[in-house]
Amino acid sequence: MAFGRQILSAFRSQPLSGEIPAGTCAPADVVPLAVDPREPILDLLPVPTAVIALADDDLVRFELVNAAFRAAGFSTAQGRAALLDELAERIGAFLQSSDLRRRMALRIGDAVDSRHYDVTLARRPESVGVRRCIMSLVDQTPEQRTETSLRREMSTDSLTGLPNRTGFADMVEDMIVAVDRARYAVLVVNLDRFSRVNACMGSLSGDELLISVARRLKGVLRGCDVLARTGGDEFAVLLGLREGTGDALLVAGRLQQALVQPFQLSDFSIRVECSIGIALGEDADDEAEDMIRHAQFAVKRSKRTGLTEVYRPHLFDIVRSQFSIETRLRHALEEGQLRLAFQPICDLSNGRISSFEALARWRTPEGEEITPTAFIPVAEESGLIVPLGRWAMDEAARTLAEWDRRLGGHGDARMAVNLSAVQLQRDNVEAMVADVLARHGLTGDRFTLELTESAFIVDPDRTLHTMLALKELGASIAMDDFGTGYSNLAYLQKLPIDKLKIDRSFITGMLADRDKVAIVRAILSLAQALGMRTTAEGIETQELEHTLVALGCAFGQGYFYSRPVDADAAYQLLLDRNA
Repeated sequence: MAFGRQILSAFRSQPLSGEIPAGTCAPADVVPLAVDPREPILDLLPVPTAVIALADDDLVRFELVNAAFRAAGFSTAQGRAALLDELAERIGAFLQSSDLRRRMALRIGDAVDSRHYDVTLARRPESVGVRRCIMSLVDQTPEQRTETSLRREMSTDSLTGLPNRTGFADMVEDMIVAVDRARYAVLVVNLDRFSRVNACMGSLSGDELLISVARRLKGVLRGCDVLARTGGDEFAVLLGLREGTGDALLVAGRLQQALVQPFQLSDFSIRVECSIGIALGEDADDEAEDMIRHAQFAVKRSKRTGLTEVYRPHLFDIVRSQFSIETRLRHALEEGQLRLAFQPICDLSNGRISSFEALARWRTPEGEEITPTAFIPVAEESGLIVPLGRWAMDEAARTLAEWDRRLGGHGDARMAVNLSAVQLQRDNVEAMVADVLARHGLTGDRFTLELTESAFIVDPDRTLHTMLALKELGASIAMDDFGTGYSNLAYLQKLPIDKLKIDRSFITGMLADRDKVAIVRAILSLAQALGMRTTAEGIETQELEHTLVALGCAFGQGYFYSRPVDADAAYQLLLDRNA
């Protein structure tokens, strides 16, 4: 500050020269400032520095400049014009204010060859009314260029040279700010089964394929469209829309067509297919990541349907609801919030209860009942079906053991427990069942394990091995919901199935539908030919019961006998009907 006082006091009386109106450029014929004898004081500063003032007629003038200022070219007509063209208004505003210090950024030159300065304006408190200050400029061009280079590296995919996810998100963000929401879209292109190329041919061949794919995709895009690589085998496109969704679908078709011709890698001809999801700007919440995430969600649907899919908000809401259920279900399993309900299965010949089907039920601490149709599919997709299935088996066995204890150890009730296809794949079911039986002192013949047809389709060999192991434990095997899936007769002949459960969709309304009667009769005849027993689900009237008895069905289950009830009510039903 003392040095600043010397400078300002030394030049308080400096004659005016080179006056330039605030906010305007210096004329081209301005003569460089004359060197003043007192200038060496300012020359002690290593950065370009000048003493500037605002005259009464609002003209910005340089009172004195140092050698570094002149060396930087700011004393030339061209340099002064560039400097004041950018700063005159802000300098004038500072000199007319009461601020003692102000910093600002200065960029001079075009985008290719620009220079960047950190400009500081400063003065002493007693000089506020004088409207004079010192201006210093620190050249930050090297730092800016380094930062720009690093930013470019961080936003560019090193393999393809395309923008990466970070760079693409920045471009989407700019589009959101600059364009009407209905005028742009994001496409995500995911290569199908790309991992097989890496696994069979190596990562170098995989990289070569990605580069070739990127070239083809870019070749069919319009000049205004942006292609990026946002993941290992995932590309994204940012495109403007002239005709709405039709434009996006047209571009998606061109992208798929670009991959029709096979790629040549070494001695192999590789065919590449892709799934494409589209997110429209009008469905976004002004967030670039939302746009990309929506398009990725549409890609998942595309993989299931085989079609280009457009993101729909209500479908995403369903997914978010399922994710919420998954989180809450995990907590419910840990906290013991689930319970079993039991629905009786009756012998149609005498009306006695032969067994109970154990059904999972979930009531949240807030009292909300979440139906099995809502949480079972989520449990299967997330893998939570494994701990859920283990819990159900253990709880059913515990309940059966408790009933035996109440009956003085002479109980003969049986229990049917559902096994998911996912659980058969991921769990050691036979070991789990054996452990449950041993822990509760029960024999395997007290249990029927119900599997859906999908369990036989996914991995038939593993399923057969598991079923044979369960049969060794004494358990019975039932095929649940028969007739609603593949109904492959070869599986019925090959697998050790003891019972077929006829789905309720064939039983409900059967009396008014001759086709349903014919289907039920055919299933019953098939079961009889294969030596299997049958259970009809969904019996709600005595008339239905009598019809099924006449057709030769052995067991029945439905609201006519009882809704699913808790363990105590089920035990009482057992006593009442089997007394």
